[in-house]
Amino acid sequence: MPVLTKTTTLALAALLALGLAAPASAKEKLKPQGSATVYRDTASPDGVKGIGTESQDIVSMADAMYRDLLNVPELMNRPTPPRIIVDPKYFRNESSEIIDKALITDRIRVNLLRAAQGRMRFIGREYANAVAEERELKDAGAVDVGTTGRTRAQAGADYRLVGRIGTRDAIDTRTGQTSRFSQYTFELLDMEYGEIIWSNLYEFKKENRDDVVYR
Repeated sequence: MPVLTKTTTLALAALLALGLAAPASAKEKLKPQGSATVYRDTASPDGVKGIGTESQDIVSMADAMYRDLLNVPELMNRPTPPRIIVDPKYFRNESSEIIDKALITDRIRVNLLRAAQGRMRFIGREYANAVAEERELKDAGAVDVGTTGRTRAQAGADYRLVGRIGTRDAIDTRTGQTSRFSQYTFELLDMEYGEIIWSNLYEFKKENRDDVVYR
């Protein structure tokens, strides 16, 4: 192991001191520079482009599905508004990407509720535990019955939105170029007979180098 001479030691100490005393501006140049946050229209293409499902795809498919559901006779022509569950529980993701399914089902439900104007009723089955807790408090006399009165049980559903997400990927191992075909299947299931009364597809195909991470 080489022995450091006094001269060498003094030189190293001087270099270290210079580094510590470097002006802040010089140090800042070494840090990666950020950029200003930019708001974009959610229906416009993302600035970061990949082959997965992006915001404009979610907006487009949800809007297309809720508009099509407004034309289903079994839903719109009933004297008594049907009860419907629209949540992600039975909307299965069998694709090769990670996606928050609730982003899609929530948008369909919210838009349907607004547009239907009372011609459909929506059951919040994912909040059933919260309803059960409140009913128990009412049964125990800990709280009053509210303003809508009591029912024998929570509301049952006539229909439920179900479906699946699927993808097919192809990768060129020489160039890293990736192609992905994505297919979203939406169906409305009769919760008594198991009949599918409505079905629709939303599909797209994208090609790019697969270097974008979706979270």
